[in-house]
Amino acid sequence: MIEKIAKNRLQQIFILIAAFCIAACNQNKEYDRTWSVYKADEASSSFSPLNQINISNVSQLKPAWTFTINDLPQSAQPANSQCNPIIIDGILYSLSAKRVAYALNAATGEQIWAYDPFEGGGGGGVERGITYWESDDDKRIFFAADNFLIALDARTGKPIPSFGQNGKVNLNVGVRDNPENIAITMTSPGIIYKDLIICGSRLPDLYGTPPGYIRAYNCKSGELVWTFHTIPLPGEPGYETWPKDAHKYAGGVNSWAGMSVDSKRGMVFMSLGSPTYDFYGADRVGENLYGNCILALDAATGKHMWHYQTVHHDIWDYDLPAPPSLVKLSKDGKEVDAVAQLTKQGFVFILDRETGVPLFPIEERPVPASNLPGEKAWPTQPFPLKPKPYARQLITENDLTNYSVADHDSIVSQFRSMRYEGLYTPPDLKSTLMFPGTRGGTNWGGAAFDPATKMLYIRSTSAPDIQTIIKQDPNVVVGMPLVDQGRRQYAIYCGACHGNNKTGIGTNPSLIDLDKRMTRENALEKVKKGGGLMPPYAGVLNDEQLDAIVSFIHSIGPDSKGLAKVEGEGAQPVKEMYMNTTGYVTWKDPSGNPAIRPPWGTLHALDLSTGEYAWEIPLGNDEKRQPQGGPETGLEGKSGPVVTAGGLIFIAGADDKKLRALDKSTGKLLWETTLPAIANATACTYMVKGKQYVALSVGGTRENPSGSIMAFALP
Repeated sequence: MIEKIAKNRLQQIFILIAAFCIAACNQNKEYDRTWSVYKADEASSSFSPLNQINISNVSQLKPAWTFTINDLPQSAQPANSQCNPIIIDGILYSLSAKRVAYALNAATGEQIWAYDPFEGGGGGGVERGITYWESDDDKRIFFAADNFLIALDARTGKPIPSFGQNGKVNLNVGVRDNPENIAITMTSPGIIYKDLIICGSRLPDLYGTPPGYIRAYNCKSGELVWTFHTIPLPGEPGYETWPKDAHKYAGGVNSWAGMSVDSKRGMVFMSLGSPTYDFYGADRVGENLYGNCILALDAATGKHMWHYQTVHHDIWDYDLPAPPSLVKLSKDGKEVDAVAQLTKQGFVFILDRETGVPLFPIEERPVPASNLPGEKAWPTQPFPLKPKPYARQLITENDLTNYSVADHDSIVSQFRSMRYEGLYTPPDLKSTLMFPGTRGGTNWGGAAFDPATKMLYIRSTSAPDIQTIIKQDPNVVVGMPLVDQGRRQYAIYCGACHGNNKTGIGTNPSLIDLDKRMTRENALEKVKKGGGLMPPYAGVLNDEQLDAIVSFIHSIGPDSKGLAKVEGEGAQPVKEMYMNTTGYVTWKDPSGNPAIRPPWGTLHALDLSTGEYAWEIPLGNDEKRQPQGGPETGLEGKSGPVVTAGGLIFIAGADDKKLRALDKSTGKLLWETTLPAIANATACTYMVKGKQYVALSVGGTRENPSGSIMAFALP
């Protein structure tokens, strides 16, 4: 035992020495590439070996420069960029909320070039990162805009004519459905393996969605090299977990959250989303591989190597929300290469990197059955026994808030009226309480891994949803005016995000007086193509349904087209449709207070070798609702932490607009600053000419709706 402890301590010392040497070497170089990939590196570690900024001096951190973005009109609503910048040889590359690409001097914030793929048009749409590739003197930047993968010259920002067609590859081409009727884009960047860029996709979470195939393109030519069918075709493993011919109509199962690569092993790892429709699966009875799977493929060929399914037959929209973290841990005295996957439920799945075998016990437990017609919820779900869940997974009446007698009585009555049997309570016509909700647990920011201590840092949100399930007739009603038809369609497809009264919810904007900000034609184009977190509806809804929705949101009544027409079921693949009309909204009391007691957001430090948590703290604070003399409330947040060899964690992304620096050993707050707006993006840190910077994308304000990129450094 003593020998094992001594060996482990020596290993930790060697790792610390190596990290220090890397940092020292980088600090002596004019530039470094320690943050040259989304989330720092191909392992999605969000770790930096730099230590110039450290626990002893971080309190002196000051603004170094601000790049103000001006690619949206002054009348636009404040935008929310989620881009994690990358830095290559002193140049910072990032995307605005409009998806305009920028190259900046990383030491000064001075613009080097900008590329607008929309050529001054509306544009928009979340993309959380940008990808760099080089071969000798050929240096390229890749990102997605609308349904195109774009390649730019990294030095000039000009499209590469030899890539695809004039610098673009159409992502709609090469999947099952007609490319003219679908809209595929990316919210997380592709990842590089040698001369391949491996891409996932962002798809609508709706009926009629195409499948989310994984594809690899040649970085030089744009040629499609391989495709992995996430909804298996006949003869492929996993086909038997779906109804016969489901590959012809089922959709989703896409990698929207990002990927990781182990170049030495030639493996690419991805976290997959749920099949569609998210909350009703009568047309896809079965386990539904590879939905909700951690998936490992041969990076050169796309060949299946292993998978692990975290939710069988998902009917809760429990997508795997963040890229797998490639980590190392100590097991039985040996170093083990592993994959750590976070979930919306608050579980951590820790698997052997080569085999996918769990490194801690996981058991299948019975879960409640569904009452919806035709639905067959899978009878069991996997529960990791260790590590324990980092997110709260159970609500009782004692957990409900009491801001006033009336508010408390209201949510107690609502709680008692809903179906709620704990985690994995199925959607129900009675209304269902879902906790953690669709934005609970971890979101796309993922984890940060410290290789010296084998500690994984995890942000978690406690946000319950109420599922309101209604039966929807897919046929358009004859004789109903377009604006009234649009009101019905809006309630089903739009109300959960923008509010049933169009006032907006959270970061989803208000649509009131939209006609004063956007033409009808532009509004229709936005509904068709999507943008930001909004999915594209082209191919999901027919022309009459789309036109009806725009008639309603654009504040106008029936036009010259008169009455809506009957066009059958359009793209809908099932005879009966059940829709969740209140998803993605945190449950609150009538006065707008959170329905459950704090903390509403937390940060956790998990020792991967033992499976035990070293510490956990509330993250963020709602000063108005903080109990007098009580702990901070914590706040919902989606961005992820950054951990450094300087002993620090940097994290932003809550409504209090703070960027914080914490002691990674204890979670103690060491420094914070208030930003102009929410920075709902993961930060980065890098070195230029011997100086370390911390930078991040910051959201827009009324005065500057485009937002900014801000950098901080020591004086």
